[in-house]
Amino acid sequence: MRKIILRDRRKIAPFNEPARELSVLTKPLWLHQRDVLATYTTEELEVNSLLEIKAEREEMLVYRDNLYFDEVFIKEFVTRAQASGKACQVAFALDDPALVGHAVFLQRGIRQQGNYFVADLWYYPYGIEPVVRPLVMDTESREIGFYHIPTHMSNQYGDLVYDLPTKPFLSVEHWLHVLHANIDFGIFAVGARFEQSAERDLKLNLRLLWRGMLERKQVLETSELVKIGKNCSIDPTVTVQGPTVIGNNVHIGPGVVIGNCYIGDNVTIDQGCQLMLSVVGDGCFLPFRASLYRSVLMEDCMVAQNTCLQMCVVGRRSFIGAGNTFTDFNLVDRPIRSYFGGKLEETGMTAIGGAVGHNVRIGSGLVIFPARMIDSDVILFATADRRVIRKNVLWEESDHLKLAQGETLHPRLYPRD
Repeated sequence: MRKIILRDRRKIAPFNEPARELSVLTKPLWLHQRDVLATYTTEELEVNSLLEIKAEREEMLVYRDNLYFDEVFIKEFVTRAQASGKACQVAFALDDPALVGHAVFLQRGIRQQGNYFVADLWYYPYGIEPVVRPLVMDTESREIGFYHIPTHMSNQYGDLVYDLPTKPFLSVEHWLHVLHANIDFGIFAVGARFEQSAERDLKLNLRLLWRGMLERKQVLETSELVKIGKNCSIDPTVTVQGPTVIGNNVHIGPGVVIGNCYIGDNVTIDQGCQLMLSVVGDGCFLPFRASLYRSVLMEDCMVAQNTCLQMCVVGRRSFIGAGNTFTDFNLVDRPIRSYFGGKLEETGMTAIGGAVGHNVRIGSGLVIFPARMIDSDVILFATADRRVIRKNVLWEESDHLKLAQGETLHPRLYPRD
């Protein structure tokens, strides 16, 4: 089957790169898509529009390169589409909880068409056809209770719950979707799928029980759920609960706590750090007492001591100094909004952190308000006149540009359009 990739050249702020170049579960989105589709396609072609595809009677899978989906989703889509023998476009019910709760905000790719949501993923059994039928997919969302908190941050009972897709699909058009693809539709969804399997599969439960007895560990800490790569150094006092994936050449120091995370290759996590539902890209360094909660670090980042990131995304080769605080909740009862398409739109989130672009350096002791963006290549000094980041910071407002020859000292690598 031929794979046709529709290019989406829009740059995602604050990274100023197309979605395909941004990291999802420690690899670029384009590589994630290629790996997921490797068993179904034998050749590929990149085009700007469907009009560039030659009229050939050949089986084709066509998709836009800013879409996130996983193996479980694409397996069902391809299997059902091939069984139908007709040209199909992916579609969803208008009341799909995972899409309505997370995916439809700050984007236009998943749009309503008649009685369904549709998106740019097609199957053609005999080449491009003018008429396609909707193939309605179910993300099979699963309501997961997280913890009990005050009612002003949750439902009327104080229960914080998430509708997590066990068959995720997402159109990445905003930095919030990068967070969703990695966390809520990524590792959090993997955990929901595991819970679903554990409820149905007696053999799985027996295997987990046997593995726990054999290794003398709790079930969530066994090698069945914690996958560790080669040449890793992990202190005996470290606590790791799965589902967790740890790459090669990783060093984890004393007292570190890790829960349900993806950690890339050549990562160093030093003494006393805490990571929960987070993704750490290749080559990152977390000194002592750094904390991540539902956050994403792309490649070669450093988060210094006593800094806590909550529901944040940090671009590659960025440095965040000690003692920074990324707030994630509006103290007044107002929806959290972010810029998309030149205007403020609601994020659909009760709590959300901030986004830091590529090649950014942030000094110590700053406070960043929810959903704020710091543009790529920015440097923020820790000065008395800028301790609280109340609005988005553009490259033109970077502190290093106030220095003599500042642009030469820290060149701009990721310009906006």
